Amino acid sequence: KTPFGTFFGPNITPDRGHGIGGWSDGDFIRALRDGVAPDGSHYFPVFPYTSYTGMTDADLRALKAYIFTLPAVARPSRPHQVDFPFGWRFLQLFWKWLYFDRGPVRPDPSHPAAWNRGAYPARAVAHCGECHTPRTLLGGPENARLFGGTDDGPDGEPVPNITPDPKTGIGKWAPDEIADLLEIGMLPDGDFVGSLMAEVVESATGKLTAADRAAVVIYLRSLPPVRTKSPAAKPK
Repeated sequence: KTPFGTFFGPNITPDRGHGIGGWSDGDFIRALRDGVAPDGSHYFPVFPYTSYTGMTDADLRALKAYIFTLPAVARPSRPHQVDFPFGWRFLQLFWKWLYFDRGPVRPDPSHPAAWNRGAYPARAVAHCGECHTPRTLLGGPENARLFGGTDDGPDGEPVPNITPDPKTGIGKWAPDEIADLLEIGMLPDGDFVGSLMAEVVESATGKLTAADRAAVVIYLRSLPPVRTKSPAAKPK
């Protein structure tokens, strides 16, 4: 659910009739790199191609290879329920002009290797900013408040500030405490995250290597602190 309507995840199994079984590697890379379907239409940015664009071609091909090992499901995708005029896909051209930076992510030589190693999953593969960055009225990211949290995240739930601001972010968290959250979902007070973040830990950050999680911590702690109006809500 979004301010523009309700979007439903499409069938991305290798079924040739209703899924992506007929896609070439080029089709797959174009979808995740440019947000463009094989028929040339533009995807809505609720599909986070805006982050996946940062992945390397090799990783995108590996992702496709994995998906194509899954069972094919012959089920049509459910149509989105998008309010007028936001359902016009050609309008995404203007949205992309305003907000889309095409990848892939390039290593930043001004930062050490560990920082670049952490930036890659945080910005691209695990796409932390898709939920943790506030949005404009048009649904674009407020890059000046990157990872600064929002009161109205997915399905209306608040999403915490994960910048190193000491009052409203995670600036007082020890590196090991951030790593523990990424690995097992445990907060510094011993409680555990739930809801969408629990799914992220179970399916994504908890499966990173310890070295990758440590690199993500380095990246997060390097972000410019963002001060929110009130302390970020505790992840549910």
